[in-house]
Amino acid sequence: MLTSEMKKAIVLDFYEHVVNRRDFAGASKHLGATYIQHRADAEDGSGGLQRFIDRMRGQFPGSHCEVLRTFCDGDFVILHAHVRLEPGARGSKHVDIFRMDRDKVVEHWDVDQPIPEHFVNPNGPF
Repeated sequence: MLTSEMKKAIVLDFYEHVVNRRDFAGASKHLGATYIQHRADAEDGSGGLQRFIDRMRGQFPGSHCEVLRTFCDGDFVILHAHVRLEPGARGSKHVDIFRMDRDKVVEHWDVDQPIPEHFVNPNGPF
């Protein structure tokens, strides 16, 4: 049985290969037989993930994501991250939710909020 720390490590490695390295081969080792995608601009399945990675590599070659927090609840791993599509941009606050089946990633949801220039509180985006 996988521990929460093992699940987090799998998802973090998957995420690193998808978002920062844009490396489908590295990411695909973590994919289950089924991959359900809830992101509006990405298709289901391994082919959908590969096309998403290829599109991101072409459109945003300098993009980078820094994971700030990782949570695990049962079969779900949640990442709180700072995403920058271009170097030096303010970027966005991002939450990704992954569902796992044993040691494989089988489903994904995400929520994204652009970081505004000014805050009405002193807390900042993170």
